[in-house]
Amino acid sequence: MPDKEVLLDIRNLSVEFGSRRKKFRAVDDVSFQIYKGETFGLVGESGSGKTTIGRTIIRINPSAEGEILFNGEKINGVIPKEKDQMITRKIQMIFQDPMASLNERSKVDYIVSEGLYGLKNFKNEEERLEKVANALKSVGLLPEFSSRFPHEFSGGQRQRIGIARALIMEPEFIIADEPISALDVSIRAQVINLLAKFQKTMGLTYLFIAHDLSVVRFITDRIAVIHKGKIVELAETEALFKNPVHPYTKALLSAIPSPSPDIERNKVLFIYQPEKYEDANDPLKWQEIEPGHFVLANRKILDEAAQA
Repeated sequence: MPDKEVLLDIRNLSVEFGSRRKKFRAVDDVSFQIYKGETFGLVGESGSGKTTIGRTIIRINPSAEGEILFNGEKINGVIPKEKDQMITRKIQMIFQDPMASLNERSKVDYIVSEGLYGLKNFKNEEERLEKVANALKSVGLLPEFSSRFPHEFSGGQRQRIGIARALIMEPEFIIADEPISALDVSIRAQVINLLAKFQKTMGLTYLFIAHDLSVVRFITDRIAVIHKGKIVELAETEALFKNPVHPYTKALLSAIPSPSPDIERNKVLFIYQPEKYEDANDPLKWQEIEPGHFVLANRKILDEAAQA
């Protein structure tokens, strides 16, 4: 997508946790770009670093190395207060757990208004109430729900409140951190359709973080696969599914359940064994194997993929 405008540019990002004596690198030298108006998927198993990347973009986690650029401006590290406020408005996050992400002691009116209060982004109380009512209506909730507490709602309704809280800021970019994984199957499609609707009507760009590849396939334009803090493959969604190159990507795809009992019964899982591909004389390197399709690979991985 060389003709598309880059909204978010992550360059050699590393994130560390721990003390000075003992540090753990959760994200290791990660680089990718997200284009304006697209849905970019970031997939990997639990603990792979995908949520850490999302939380670092929104400045919840500090970065150890590298740069994060939003609309060409660096937003990580020490930045002016005005730029920090700009990020708060233009970048929002929808969290994974709709039960834990809402303050049980606050009414929906305050929860949805948190960002407005923080930036004083309303002229008067009348305008604030109108914004809250419109945000709730936009996600399929009644405005009168604003006087209730989170415990009075179902999981799906809670997630809609979380979406309303993000949308009321009129953002450009939303980080959706596994927004449907904690929901019933029947509710997941509704939330996905909501996100798709807002992308069209508001021109939103999404970073969709997930571990469920079967869902990611139908809602993303491109996918980056992350393993132990490193991006191992990046491609347009259909290209990744039709021609997976990295063995870890193959392992993830082989684990997708099939609706057919016969196929599921006879399915052979692909097991990723990193040590099998380690070679001091032929180290892994990031390379473009076809236009827009990148992989962290050496000759053994590429030969194995060619023979498949």
